[in-house]
Amino acid sequence: MLKIAVTMGEPAGIGPEIILKAIGQAASYTDVRFYVFGDATVLYENARRLGMEFQWPVVPLDTCADQFPAETCIVDLANVHGRIRFGVERADYGKAAMEYIEQATYFCLAGVLDALITAPINKKSIHLAGYNFPGHTEFLASLTGTKRFAMSFHADKLWTIVGTTHLPLSRAIRLLSREHVQEIIRLTYHELKKYQPEPAIAVASLNPHGAEGGLFGMEEDMVIRPAITQCQEEGIPVSGPYPADSIYLRALNGEFNVIITHYHDQGMIPVKLISFGKAVNITLGLPFLRTSVDHGTAFDIAGKGIASSESMEEAIRLTRELLQRQTSFRSGEGATDDP
Repeated sequence: MLKIAVTMGEPAGIGPEIILKAIGQAASYTDVRFYVFGDATVLYENARRLGMEFQWPVVPLDTCADQFPAETCIVDLANVHGRIRFGVERADYGKAAMEYIEQATYFCLAGVLDALITAPINKKSIHLAGYNFPGHTEFLASLTGTKRFAMSFHADKLWTIVGTTHLPLSRAIRLLSREHVQEIIRLTYHELKKYQPEPAIAVASLNPHGAEGGLFGMEEDMVIRPAITQCQEEGIPVSGPYPADSIYLRALNGEFNVIITHYHDQGMIPVKLISFGKAVNITLGLPFLRTSVDHGTAFDIAGKGIASSESMEEAIRLTRELLQRQTSFRSGEGATDDP
C-alpha cells in the first residue's frame, strides 16, 4: 500500500478545491492512501461551494504521531482561524501553508509516508509570514538538509531539468560554471535512472544558435561542452549542447527524453507550451519523491468552484507510477523489497 502526503497549499487559493476534485477522481487507486495535510474547515468550505459531500475522516495532527489511519483522511492542523477569505494575501495564510509542508516533510523523512504532493503556495503570503524562500523547492531542500537539488518537470513523456530556479537571469548566468553543469548532469542521471529505463540526456546551449562557434558567446565552448565531455567519460548518456530553439522539437521527435536547461524560463516556456495543465513538477535530489502541479494559486478564480484539477490528477497519477518504478528499480539492485 502506497501512502502519499498531500499538502493543501495556500488556504486562499485553488489548492483545497483541486485536491478535493483530484483525490475524488483517484478513488479507483485501491493501492494508495492519501493523507491531506491542511485545515478541515477550509476543505469543508470548498466542498460546500462545490456541492460535494465531505466524506473523508478528519484526524488531528497529534494523533498521527503514533500511527496514521488505514484510510484516506484529512490530517487537520487547524491553523486557519475565522472564515476563509479567498484570493487574499495574508501572513497567517502563508504561515499555515508552510506548516503543512513542514509536517508532511517530517513524516516523509521518517519513512512513515512514501511521497509528497504539494498544492501551490503564494509567495507573497509566505514572505509576509517571515519565510525567506522563493518557493517549495528551496524550502524543501532546507528542511531536508539537501545540498544538491534541481527543479524538474515531466510533460508528454519528456523530462525537463532547470539548472537554476527562481533567480534573476543575470545571476543565473553568473552561476554557470563547469562544476555547476557537471553537478546538474550527474544529479539528473542519478535521480532519473530510477524512473527512466534508458535516459537520453540532452543539454541546451545558453546563447543563440549554440553561440555559432563563439560568435555569440563563449559559454558553450568554455563551460558547457567541457562539462558534457567529462560526464560522457563517466559513462553518463548525455550530449550537446544543442541550440535551445530546436532542442525541444528534436526531443519530441524522439532523439532525447531528458533536457537540461540553464535558467527558469528557458525550460518553463516550452514545458507550458507542450503540456500546460498536465505537466508535473518533481524536485530532484530530495530523500523522498516530491511532485507538484505546474500552476499557481489562481487567486482570481479561488473559491468559485471552476478550477481545473487536471494537473493535480496528473501529479497523483505520476507519483503513483514513479513510486512503482522506484520499487522495481530497488528490487533490480538487489534490495529486499517484498513483492
